[in-house]
Amino acid sequence: MSAMKQVDYKILHHEALSENVFMLRVYAPEVCRFRRPGQFVLVSVDNDYGERIPLTIADADEKEGSITLIFQRVGLTTTLLSELAVGDSLASVLGPLGQPTKIEKLGKVVCVGGGIGVAPMQPIAKAFKEAGNEVICILGARNRELIILEDKIRSFADQVIVCTDDGSAGRKALVTEPLKELCEAEDKPNLVVAIGPTIMMKFCSETVRPTGVPIIVSLNTIMVDGTGMCGGCRVTVGGETKFVCVDGPEFDGLQVDWDGMMSRMKAYSGQERKMLENHQCNLEKAAAELEARK
Repeated sequence: MSAMKQVDYKILHHEALSENVFMLRVYAPEVCRFRRPGQFVLVSVDNDYGERIPLTIADADEKEGSITLIFQRVGLTTTLLSELAVGDSLASVLGPLGQPTKIEKLGKVVCVGGGIGVAPMQPIAKAFKEAGNEVICILGARNRELIILEDKIRSFADQVIVCTDDGSAGRKALVTEPLKELCEAEDKPNLVVAIGPTIMMKFCSETVRPTGVPIIVSLNTIMVDGTGMCGGCRVTVGGETKFVCVDGPEFDGLQVDWDGMMSRMKAYSGQERKMLENHQCNLEKAAAELEARK
């Protein structure tokens, strides 16, 4: 029996979308083949540093055999990812994982993406459009520079509403403002999908609660191990304990214990900060080695 061929998860494209947001296109043909909207992968940067982080699949190209990953540089692993170049390879890409989004023809669907949450929202919104729905996308960020994938989303959405905190693009408003208007209209949506910072998803859920519009949220921000083994992604949904990586990442936003989730998300902040402080950028390391040889 022949040994299974090891896939070289080569970086095919690297792009900085903003100062701390990056897009990688990675060769992963089997993941590309079987992925569905809403699912994620576990990524290891190298074999020496063993942390695996969950990243939602933002897009895929079956002809190329690639998946697109968009991430924000916040901790050590995402910093290491941001320093990779075209031609470099990841140690592993495991997936697709998680329960896929239930895509069906409902009528009108509003998809809300906040900051980096626009990346996992995009394939879900596109799938709802392809299923025959009217799709309205609300994109939110602190400023114009942090709005991502706007052109791509405009290529398929029926309407796109951009909101920025400082008014540098679109409306000077939080995403909950147009969401409230849409959900209180006579022709209100049949479903809201919200993905972004935890506090944004919480307030989106509270915004739609009085209107009777159902809302689905993706709790990918709390995932740690991604396999259900560590228990770090425990959340309370409808009074029951759920594991985001295996039971989700999507849940009924009206049933999530948001305060409990936000408290748990602080659990590893100290360790992550310490690891990041001890990291030296690869370019800085190379420069130091050159200087030492002089």
